[in-house]
Amino acid sequence: MLDDSDDIHPLFHGAPKTAEFKKLRKRIIRETREAIQRYGMIERGSRRAEGAQPDKWLVCLSGGKDSYTLLAALTELKWRGLLPVQILACNLDQGQPGFPATVLPEFLEKMGVEHRIEYQDTYSIVMDKVPQGRTYCALCSRLRRGNLYRIAREEGCSAVILGHHRDDILETFFLNLFHGGKLATMPPKLLNDEGDLFVYRPLAHVAEADCEAFSRAMNYPIIPCDLCGSQDGLQRQQIKAMLNEWEARSPGRRGKMFSSLMNARPSHLLDPSLFDFAGLARSEQFD
Repeated sequence: MLDDSDDIHPLFHGAPKTAEFKKLRKRIIRETREAIQRYGMIERGSRRAEGAQPDKWLVCLSGGKDSYTLLAALTELKWRGLLPVQILACNLDQGQPGFPATVLPEFLEKMGVEHRIEYQDTYSIVMDKVPQGRTYCALCSRLRRGNLYRIAREEGCSAVILGHHRDDILETFFLNLFHGGKLATMPPKLLNDEGDLFVYRPLAHVAEADCEAFSRAMNYPIIPCDLCGSQDGLQRQQIKAMLNEWEARSPGRRGKMFSSLMNARPSHLLDPSLFDFAGLARSEQFD
């Protein structure tokens, strides 16, 4: 069914016919579905009011390879009847000079995807507030997230859906380890501070290389991030280079490291808030 060219969503029209691409596509969709199920991103029927409308997801679309892959995978799952939610694609135009404002609306119209395009000039705020030589990412991200939360509420959405993939999660883990002094990363599912919106990352198990290969093969109109793309000294880029070097020396290392994030053993760490070290007691049967 997955390979039947007569039964395919418009987002996949023109997909390569090669066995390699079919395997890639199946892997991405399988891993996306696994993440949705593993982390409970679909509200169970028993917890929903009888006759209630399905949840509505605000799927954030930046125009990068990851968000195109996210939209395609979620749309495919919904198309197959495996994702019982409404999908609203959303692009936040942040007023970056030279941003091709017509690319995403034209693409989404052509593909028949329900969408909302929002213009908010956060670029000027970032340029005004961030001192020269400092990175823009933190403030840019906060402003973007605040606007997406607002849009989600206006549209009656239950969740904001982001396109972060496995490598983003790994890089964040090492950023927190090396620079933040904590074991933490981007969770696949979280509740916002106000408690009214979920944030989901359905690509949590998908490799960045697969997103790159998929979007390139589909020839999606990629929009680069001009705001921060020239900041080569970013700590995240240093972490990415480190992980690339490790992967080159030991292929598969990324996968092993990611698996460890799903196999934590609090009793073998040092945080007494996660494990009751003080309460450990010897067995009395040998006394």
